[in-house]
Amino acid sequence: MSPKRSYVSPLREQAAARTREQILQRATELFASRGYGLVTVADIASAAGVSAKTVFASVGSKSDVLDGIVSLGVAASGHEQAVRQVRAQQTPEAVMDVLARGTRAGNEEHFSVHEAIHKALPVHENGEALWQRATADYRDALRTIARHLHTLTPPPSCTEQETADALWFWFGPSGWRALVVENDWPWDRAEEFLRRTAAATLYRRP
Repeated sequence: MSPKRSYVSPLREQAAARTREQILQRATELFASRGYGLVTVADIASAAGVSAKTVFASVGSKSDVLDGIVSLGVAASGHEQAVRQVRAQQTPEAVMDVLARGTRAGNEEHFSVHEAIHKALPVHENGEALWQRATADYRDALRTIARHLHTLTPPPSCTEQETADALWFWFGPSGWRALVVENDWPWDRAEEFLRRTAAATLYRRP
């Protein structure tokens, strides 16, 4: 007699996926607004309309929930398409325009995810590794853009590595957060300022 195969209903799988998504969305909102350290699994369960047992069964511990949020953020970053759009530009001015607009759009769209991760870093047991995983693709994308800038005429006035570091300083999540969150700038103003500052600095001649 052959062993019985377990049958998993597609509808049940879809319902489980929706529950997991709901839990992660509500947890993201709570972590972003209150901070990771002040949110409990019970809080997440209440916001998602499920039991704490369901949170553990669907996602795991609070640390697992944060890990899931990071994974979703990385998957939804769209960095490959953004890099293609920037590399299609053939003048430094066009690159700066598309880069500022694209990183603004990504940071604005995924603002709550970035805030949830940022506020978890001081209290999470693996905060540094978490941040590196959350931003690795982002930083690699800016390195690729720096290389592209150095193929154009004129090239930036600094080295390729310095260009990559500067792009991360201006257009990485910390740069946007410093202006929009810490200084309460509108996104439009921040975008124009970062674009203008980057262009003026990278192409300053002695």
